[in-house]
Amino acid sequence: MPITAHDIETMIRESFPDARVTVEGDDGAHFAAEVVDESFRGLNRVQQQRAVYAALKGKMDGPAGELHALALTTRVPE
Repeated sequence: MPITAHDIETMIRESFPDARVTVEGDDGAHFAAEVVDESFRGLNRVQQQRAVYAALKGKMDGPAGELHALALTTRVPE
């Protein structure tokens, strides 16, 4: 069964419960997500994005990963 935008949002929210999370995409493989969370304060973009990718629990790992592509934007709240 292909992964859905809702699945991705749920996994991100497990690690970032207070974040503002938006996930778009409906082809089962290519998605875009924006995650805005206070926990990113003081982290550079690479560190922020690594934290989000870790929340995806290996769904993007290797050629057999369920999630083929995720355009990810992370930032702290204004």
